[in-house]
Amino acid sequence: MVAAMTRPSRPLALFVIIASAAALIVALIAQYGFGMRPCVLCLAQRVPFGVAALLGLVTLLSPAMGGVWCRRLLVLAGLAFLINTGIAAYHVGVEHHLWTFPVCAGGSVGGHIDVHNLAASMSVPTVVPCDQPAWSWHGLTMAGINVFYSGALALITLTAALRLPGMRVFAGSRRKGRLS
Repeated sequence: MVAAMTRPSRPLALFVIIASAAALIVALIAQYGFGMRPCVLCLAQRVPFGVAALLGLVTLLSPAMGGVWCRRLLVLAGLAFLINTGIAAYHVGVEHHLWTFPVCAGGSVGGHIDVHNLAASMSVPTVVPCDQPAWSWHGLTMAGINVFYSGALALITLTAALRLPGMRVFAGSRRKGRLS
């Protein structure tokens, strides 16, 4: 309890780690437990969660690190969530055919296939198209859920990190009664 009082960034770092791990666990359960193959954009949405979790872990496990650095790392974690919100929103646009993402274009095998071509095509991994969601509930896909989830995490993390004691939003600002 004393450590939590001396390190106000500790609960926020735990929150970032748990929220990031929960998102990654859900994605892995969907992939391996339910057989939903992720597309390139689905995989890209996992990266910011991993980055945020690592930033939260470094914040949590670095007792010698000053409070200013802990806050900066947590702001970076919030920015990682914000970036993930953008990736997920872009993915939703691809799913609804508002724009295209050429890397995710799923192609069909055309032309004559003989045994040699079939063996060669089996060794090449298939590209999962980003515009065909693996799961949808009334038009809401996992990427759509991620827009709201990552957006909420960004809002919570950035707001909490910027309100930690001693955090100055702008270099020249001073809050009454608190010195940074």
